[in-house]
Amino acid sequence: MEHTGFFPSHGGVSLKQLAEHLGAELADAASSEVVIRSIAPVYRAGEGDVCYILSRKNRAELETCKASAIICLPALKSFVPDHIPVLLSKKPHTDFAIAGALLHPQAMRPVMFTANPATISPAAMIDATAKLETDVGIEPGAIIGPGAEIGEGTYIGPNALIGPGVKIGRNCSIGGGASVLCAYLGNGVIVHNGTRIGQDGFGYAPGPRGMVKIVQIGRVIIQDNVEIGANTTIDRGTMDDTVIGEGTKIDNQVQIGHNVRIGRHCAIVSQVGIAGSTVIGDGVQIGGQAGLNGHIHIGDGVQIGAKSGVMNSIPAGERYAGLPARPLWDFLRESAEIAKRSGARDKKDGSAEHD
Repeated sequence: MEHTGFFPSHGGVSLKQLAEHLGAELADAASSEVVIRSIAPVYRAGEGDVCYILSRKNRAELETCKASAIICLPALKSFVPDHIPVLLSKKPHTDFAIAGALLHPQAMRPVMFTANPATISPAAMIDATAKLETDVGIEPGAIIGPGAEIGEGTYIGPNALIGPGVKIGRNCSIGGGASVLCAYLGNGVIVHNGTRIGQDGFGYAPGPRGMVKIVQIGRVIIQDNVEIGANTTIDRGTMDDTVIGEGTKIDNQVQIGHNVRIGRHCAIVSQVGIAGSTVIGDGVQIGGQAGLNGHIHIGDGVQIGAKSGVMNSIPAGERYAGLPARPLWDFLRESAEIAKRSGARDKKDGSAEHD
C-alpha cells in the first residue's frame, strides 16, 4: 500500500547530507551516496526510506527490513543487518523527527490549498485598515478584521477569522476555520484547523434571578513557536491575560480557561482541561484527559499522568497521577494494592462457587 500519497517523497538527499544535517555519525562511509527520500516504520521500510529503533524490541522486524538507513544508538548497531547503513545517534527519536521535517516539510504545518504561497484570494474579506506585510497568503473565505496586523510569510487558511486589532507575527500558520480574537501571536506560531482563540471565558456570578455573566475584557498572548492542535479552545482573560509560553505544544481538543498562564516548552496532550487562573511552570508535561483545578500552581518540570484530577498545587519536579492526583509512587502502590485485593477476592469467590 502506498502511504505517501498526501505527502509525496522528497527529491532525495544523500546519507552523507542527512548525517550532517542531524549531526549523526554515518557508520560506513561507503554508503555516503545512498539516497533517502522518505521516512517509514521499521516493519514496512523499503528502498529510499529511513527508519529508527530505540530498543532490542525491534529485532524481529529488522530481519525483514529493507530500509536504506536506520538511525539508532551506538549500542544497538550490532542488531542491524549488515546490508542496511546505520546512522549512529545519541538521540535517535529526536533525529528521526528532524529527518522527517527535512524530507516532508509540507507536513509540518497547514499550507496553502488553492494557490501558491503568498497569494491573497479575491474571495477573502480584508478590512481596509488591516496591515499585511509581504508574502502573506490568505485563502478564500477568510476574514481579516479592522486594524489587524499580519506578519511576513504568514498563512491564513480558508474561512479563518482574524478579529479586530489582532496581531499575528511572522511565519505563522492559521488553519482553516480557526478563529483568533483579542489575541497577540508571536513568530512561528502554528494554529491548526478549527481552533478557537480569544473567545470569552466562563465567568458568572450568582444573582437573585440566576447566573449573571461576568464581562471578559482580557487578551490572549501566545509567544513564539507555540503549536496549537485542532479544535482546541483558549479563552481570553477576564481582566488580565491568558498566556501561552514560548515553544509550548498543545494537542487537539484541549480547553484552556481564562487567565491561565502556561510556561515555556510545555507539552499538553489531547482533552486536557485547565480551569481559570491556574499557573503552569516551564517544561511541564500533562497527559491526556487530565483535569486541573483553577487558581493552583504547577511547578517547573512537573509530569501529570493521563486521566489525573489535579485539585491542588504541585511542587516543581514532581510526578503526579490518579484521581485525586497524588505523587506517582503513591498512586502506583495504591493501584497495586487494589489489584492485589481484587485478585484475592476473585479467587475466593471462585473457590466458593466450586464448593
